[in-house]
Amino acid sequence: MSIRDIVNIIFQVYIWLIFARIVMSWVKHNPYNPLIRFIYDVTEPLLGFFRRIIPPIGVIDISPIAAFFALELLNRLIIKILWLLGL
Repeated sequence: MSIRDIVNIIFQVYIWLIFARIVMSWVKHNPYNPLIRFIYDVTEPLLGFFRRIIPPIGVIDISPIAAFFALELLNRLIIKILWLLGL
């Protein structure tokens, strides 16, 4: 397994954590559950950043969409740099 594979897996896991948070916002859940608390704690820095830049449209928060695009762009950039470095 190469460094590029590991970086790609890390980005994919983070994207799935954001997706899990989106789904959790649609259903009632226990905010004190350690797993749910972990998902919120890990994803809030990125989503909070985009929420400050992009305000909600009515009741719809589009910050996760911006986060998905940014993560994918960053992932591709890092993979390309690692590829150019031969790693």
